[in-house]
Amino acid sequence: MGQWRGPGGILVEAIILDDRPLLRVSHQVNGRTYLRGYCATVSELGRHGVDLAELVEDSSLDHL
Repeated sequence: MGQWRGPGGILVEAIILDDRPLLRVSHQVNGRTYLRGYCATVSELGRHGVDLAELVEDSSLDHL
């Protein structure tokens, strides 16, 4: 699993929800996190205002 950050507080996380792998898109504004939505595929990220070219891997979660 991993996390990627984009400009303007965008956060994309690879998660498992109801036994399905999904990408959770959230937006951090003034210390608060707002859920934008879930995506089943990478191609759906654009609908939530995410530009793949601007994403940077936040940190590795391999230690969990």
